[in-house]
Amino acid sequence: MRLVIVTGMSGAGRSSVMRMLEDMGFFCVDNLPVRLIPKLTKITLEEGSTIDRLAIGIDIRNLQGLSESGGILDEMKANGYRYEIIFLEAEDAVLIKRYKETRRNHPLALQGRVDKAIEAERQELAFLKKRADYILDTSHMLIRDLKKEVDKIFLGNEEYENFFITILSFGFKYGIPSDSDLVFDVRFLPNPFYIPELKKLTGNDREVYDYVMDSENAALFKNKLYEMIRFLIPNYITEGKNQLVISIGCTGGKHRSVTIANALTKEMKKLPYGIKVEHRDINK
Repeated sequence: MRLVIVTGMSGAGRSSVMRMLEDMGFFCVDNLPVRLIPKLTKITLEEGSTIDRLAIGIDIRNLQGLSESGGILDEMKANGYRYEIIFLEAEDAVLIKRYKETRRNHPLALQGRVDKAIEAERQELAFLKKRADYILDTSHMLIRDLKKEVDKIFLGNEEYENFFITILSFGFKYGIPSDSDLVFDVRFLPNPFYIPELKKLTGNDREVYDYVMDSENAALFKNKLYEMIRFLIPNYITEGKNQLVISIGCTGGKHRSVTIANALTKEMKKLPYGIKVEHRDINK
């Protein structure tokens, strides 16, 4: 039987992951008291049980049980019960924004501020994050991106790495994205803006892509950038980082940055990490 414990920060997507697992055929139980996890696991392993995949959701609402869960999980492992933990994470600013948009109350906020509740929750859940087999940072994920990562873990046969990369094109005239980890300027490349038949197209169009990538410097830059990022990622992982935003900018964010972002994404799909590309200013 495959036992998955789904936990993480409130507002990071735990409920969505539970629904995805249910669609995959998992028997899902949300917010089960921690003390009952070994008993439920034992029942599902008994002869005659038809449950071969079980997902249990644990969140901060089970605050009293969380203090006991470390010992309970250790005991389960000692008794031969195998389990996996998937931890849903997101940046504080993103979590606050989600709570404001949904107008829901954080379980620890009561009458207090959401940011203080999030800080307290991080401290309470830190030990579970350290035990996690998979960490998904949903700060920059849409639901379809999250589903892709969950499918990769539970439906795919490939080895999963707890690292998610966003490659983001932008225009310097609109400002550098505030969540960037790495920023690269590709304004040194030939600019399709000055070619009449290319001006109204974007880097998503083949004509613009070929025009930019036919430049010797474009291919050289893309290859050198790929090698540098491939070197950096294992070192970031060693330091505990689980997501990376690589921002690539040109003047308006429509031609050169989009092209290089697409070319780099294509190259980086060779690596065993979650990856997506976004074009922030392509329609401006």
